[in-house]
Amino acid sequence: MDIHVYDTYVQAKDGHTMHFDVITNVKDDKKAVDYAKQWLKSVGEGNAQVTTEECQFCHTQGAPEPIAEQIRKNGYFIQKMEGCP
Repeated sequence: MDIHVYDTYVQAKDGHTMHFDVITNVKDDKKAVDYAKQWLKSVGEGNAQVTTEECQFCHTQGAPEPIAEQIRKNGYFIQKMEGCP
């Protein structure tokens, strides 16, 4: 499976920056932003601003099986980088 990685930087409600990748098998900027919003809501950051400014396409690559499995199940995978709960 080829996956598309969207590099995302969002300001948390306490002011710190959360850096994470939204990974999906569909190269679609709007869906990537929607997936980021879904995940942010699930971690209590539903009011964080996320647009195509904060969530930008980075690259395409092959997917390791654990990530591919999560994408098949949920439509996306979040790779936490910095400042994420």
